[in-house]
Amino acid sequence: MLTYDILIVGSGGAGLYAALESRMEEDLQVGVLTKVYPTRSHTGAAQGGVNAALANLDPTDTWQDHWFDTVKGSDYLADQDAAEIMTREAPMVVREMEHWGCPFSRTDEGKIAQRPFGGASKPRACFSADKVGHVMLHTLYEQGIRHGVNFLNEWQVLSLMHDGQRCQGVTAINTQTGRVHTIQAKAVILATGGHGRIYWTRTSNALGNTGDGTAIAYRAGLPIKDMEFIQFHPTGLRRTGILVSEGARGEGGFLLNGLGERFMSRYAPEKMELGPRDLVSRSCETEVRAGRAGPEGEVFLDLAHLGRERILERLPQIRELCIEFEGVDPIEEPIPIKPTAHYSMGGIHTDLNGQTSIEGIYAAGEAGCVSVHGANRLGGNSLLDILIFGRRAGKHALEYARNNSFVPVDTGQEEADTQMIASMMEGDSGASIADIRRGMGNLMAEKVGVYRNGKDLESAVSELADLQEQFKTVRIQDKTKAFNTELVAALELKNMLDLAEVVAVGALERKESRGAHTREDHPERDDENWLAHTMAAMGDDGRPKLDFTPVTITEFEPKARTY
Repeated sequence: MLTYDILIVGSGGAGLYAALESRMEEDLQVGVLTKVYPTRSHTGAAQGGVNAALANLDPTDTWQDHWFDTVKGSDYLADQDAAEIMTREAPMVVREMEHWGCPFSRTDEGKIAQRPFGGASKPRACFSADKVGHVMLHTLYEQGIRHGVNFLNEWQVLSLMHDGQRCQGVTAINTQTGRVHTIQAKAVILATGGHGRIYWTRTSNALGNTGDGTAIAYRAGLPIKDMEFIQFHPTGLRRTGILVSEGARGEGGFLLNGLGERFMSRYAPEKMELGPRDLVSRSCETEVRAGRAGPEGEVFLDLAHLGRERILERLPQIRELCIEFEGVDPIEEPIPIKPTAHYSMGGIHTDLNGQTSIEGIYAAGEAGCVSVHGANRLGGNSLLDILIFGRRAGKHALEYARNNSFVPVDTGQEEADTQMIASMMEGDSGASIADIRRGMGNLMAEKVGVYRNGKDLESAVSELADLQEQFKTVRIQDKTKAFNTELVAALELKNMLDLAEVVAVGALERKESRGAHTREDHPERDDENWLAHTMAAMGDDGRPKLDFTPVTITEFEPKARTY
């Protein structure tokens, strides 16, 4: 049995920052378990920027401005104490990243460069051309190696273990050997990212964003929060959903419909293309529904007027992706785009230090929900979230592990997981993983997408239950143990089906429109009845049971949200 003082599951920015923080003084054994190599984690796909009120471009910017923008952007569903911590500490963590060697772009004066982003009142997104997530991920990984963090690469987590009060550890399969292991840990930090792949082909998320940590926490009895809030980014490439950074609009890109009109003047006449993502995505969908789309139901992002030199300097990766996946050079013609599932505002319920209701179990980043994003996340706040709350979770877990002993482990879980896998490997006939996955993605996109209504949501819940029944008959055709990617795909699908059901049930229950959750049959925000967090727990019948808790409001009373 492997043993760590602190085990982090997931190697994106939140996981690596938590690992680094908890290993900084090098007196505890810290491990990172990841199903990919750390530098392939989805944080590396973040393009545009990380928010911090450094006031390098606009000297009037303050963390209080950033705080208000975040709360307003959340449609007042963010917990304001959590949003205050995030925005107040933002300049500190960005400068810490700089001191660790993160290569930010620079102003002429040598300061960290900043650009405008949607929903922000001041230009505060710190960037590194259009690949800031990539450079942040590499910086954190290098520092983790330097400080002796141990990495378990290509391991898939299976179950989270606790005794009802304290953390015991996890079970996981080493995909290099196919063997299931128990890993004892005083503290476990779940940082496995979001679950955007429940939309399968209509998402900007990496293939690995299957909500593994959130799903095992849900099955282990931990509450998950605000799952119905899925952000659709307005500018995904038309055919693949690959992201075109908000930095492209921040640099001055125009959104055009099929008639060549800058349509955002209808929806956000003041902010135009720099409206928040929920508003801009709905605007794109509305143009399509009104018959003002391009030939494949797309709208367009026009960068050509920025000029060749600026595009090559500030948006080189975007240009490369457009040429590779759409055959379009943005220097010469507009980019065809559609909204794409991009970010999961909901996740494992935590306090301000990332701690869950079980001592020693933490969550951070997109897998967790400390509720700084509420119903709609602002661009540039996801990278900030992983830095701030990855750091806080690591720091708290460090003190917890120092002051507590190991809890005896339930060795029966390893046997149960081994049997579960063995049963999936027996026999040759059964439902197809690919068919179930495709069906899940299509119904989520069609019935739990940008626009939602009660009839479609009821249908989605029923169809997801059918898919879960079909999944019980799945049998793995590949019988090899080492690097069995078919088995990994089945384990990921199991996680996605559980979370997709929670998303759909939460969306059906919430009878209002707020942020990224737009109900055609309940088009108004309803603070009197729905200014509350949705808490979901798995019931005895395996179905989600919902409850609701108040939103923390400390400074900004909810009011109409206009841009």
